[in-house]
Formats: sequence, structure tokens, C-alpha cells
Amino acid sequence: MAPGRDGAQSSRAVYVISVAAELVGVHPQTLRIYERKGLLDPVRTGGGNRRYSDEDIARLRRIQELTAEGVNLEGVRRLLWLESQLAATRAELDRVRAEALEAVERTHRHYRRDLVPLRAERLPARWRG
Repeated sequence: MAPGRDGAQSSRAVYVISVAAELVGVHPQTLRIYERKGLLDPVRTGGGNRRYSDEDIARLRRIQELTAEGVNLEGVRRLLWLESQLAATRAELDRVRAEALEAVERTHRHYRRDLVPLRAERLPARWRG
């Protein structure tokens, strides 16, 4: 199943195969082929009928873009996998950057607490202006 099927509006599987195919401008059989090739994994109802979400429709549009550019279905599958890996890596990088910035801020706050103002008369003679 595609990531993000957590019940959010964009991931609710509401479109039957004929509607999904019409939204993307392909024949329903094309969607079945995409599913067999591992490009798509629609939700199945208790009766076995396919249901497509807005995320599935967006993925189908991406597949259409790539095939229109001349990429074969195996190439599309690999590109979609690479794009998902890139998105996951970017999300991880964003998380690590946020953690690093928070660590720097914690360190700066700690240093500010430890700083104690000194009066010039308490400094050794060689350090006074």
C-alpha cells in the first residue's frame, strides 16, 4: 500500500476504477496493468473492488507524465521508487537539521547561563587595559 493511508482526506479511497481512469484520461484496463506492474496499489473493498484516493490519482498523473516522455513502465516504477526515497531522505534531513538547530540553541542558552560578568578590578593586572 502507498504510504500515507491514515484516513486523511487526500488518502481516502473513494473513486471506483472507471472514475479514476476518466480523471486521468486512460482506459480502466491501463490501471489494472499499472497495478500488475507494481506501479499502483489501490485499496480493495470487502467485495474486492478497487478504490482510488486523491494520492493514487496524483500518482497516476505522474505515471502519465513519465510515459508521455517516453519512459517505459519498468523505468517509471524505478523513477517512482527513487522519488519516494528522495522524499523520505529530504524529510529525514529536515528532521536532523531541526534537531541540530535545537541542540545549538540549547548549547547557547547553557553558555549564557554560565557567563558571569567580571569587574575589571578583579582581573589580574596584566589583563587590565
